[in-house]
Amino acid sequence: MDKTETHPLEILYQDAYLVAINKPSGLLVHKSPIDKHETEFALQLVRDQIGEYVYPIHRLDKPTSGVLLFALNAQVAKTMSLLFRSSQVHKEYMAVVRGFTEDASLIDHPLKQMLDTKEQKKQGITKEVQEAQTAYERLATVELPFPVSRYPVARYSLVKLFPKTGRKHQLRRHMKHIFHPIIGDTKHGRGEHNTLFREKYVCHRLLLHSNRISFIHPVHQEKIVIEATLDDTWQRIFKEFGWEQVEY
Repeated sequence: MDKTETHPLEILYQDAYLVAINKPSGLLVHKSPIDKHETEFALQLVRDQIGEYVYPIHRLDKPTSGVLLFALNAQVAKTMSLLFRSSQVHKEYMAVVRGFTEDASLIDHPLKQMLDTKEQKKQGITKEVQEAQTAYERLATVELPFPVSRYPVARYSLVKLFPKTGRKHQLRRHMKHIFHPIIGDTKHGRGEHNTLFREKYVCHRLLLHSNRISFIHPVHQEKIVIEATLDDTWQRIFKEFGWEQVEY
């Protein structure tokens, strides 16, 4: 797990209205009934670090790293949440996935809403199917001399993902749908590939990273672009696979 213990979070952007951090993999955004044992949350850590109350705007899954944005007042939080919901925030992610993907494509596959707790399932709560679209482009590939499952070698792709909608686990579920699950995904991925990366590359995290978001500032009305660098695990993977010169 790569989450921060005592080190301060990396602040990527801050003004009088917004603050963005580079969220480590393994850190929850806020308290969740799914992870009751967790004691650290990005919301509280950012608040303590900058000395101001912060308001959540969007979410990143616990194992996902990258740009996480908070508002510094309730009105800005409301406005930014609307921008996210109306697809006026452009989001880009990096991922390492199983197999060689197409050069570029659009995944247009509806997703059923996911229940948050076991209690909801026991109560028989059902959630509707929602439209969901993710565009992607392949940036690089690698073939490794390790037999996995019935194949003599292991093939992987580095992809950039562009979610057009914001469904829960959308990127992870969409990549599974096209048979290119994200490496390190213990819920929607493939165990044999996750094991290979743990054993050969000391990779104990989901290889999904929110590397860039852009939007029109709700107060200044200027374009804001926020980027998050890759952590040590990602950089080690890039070096091992010869991807250091890849532009993303």
